[in-house]
Amino acid sequence: MTPRFRTLLGLAVLPLLMAPSSAGAQEMRGGNLGFKSGEATFQRVCQGCHMPDAKGAVGAGAYPALAGDKRLETAGYPVLVVTRGQKDMPAFGHYMSDQQIADVINYVRSHFGNHYTDAVTPAEIEQARPDQTAAAPKTVEHQ
Repeated sequence: MTPRFRTLLGLAVLPLLMAPSSAGAQEMRGGNLGFKSGEATFQRVCQGCHMPDAKGAVGAGAYPALAGDKRLETAGYPVLVVTRGQKDMPAFGHYMSDQQIADVINYVRSHFGNHYTDAVTPAEIEQARPDQTAAAPKTVEHQ
């Protein structure tokens, strides 16, 4: 994927992330995006690239399959990828709360042929953020 295409893709995705609110970045980190579950976050954000069945796609770019993905077995892997980004995957840490990121990771890790039951917590997301001063407000952990 070329840097120009990545920039255009980012510009196309950003309004989707901001959809229900025109709030500033700090409010967005607070989880004011209107996504109430991991499934909703996947449907509104992730499936645009990874496809509704999470089997990925190849076209203007290569979007890896999340369905049956053995790399998801280690919970720290998707935590870092979603929070900080990796290769052509944008970082979503500044757009979602710790709870939203944990919820979508837990959803993907327990659906689409994935059966990983050790849930990721918002505290783990907070620790993975590249800049602790920019971390989302603390959320209540679900044990």
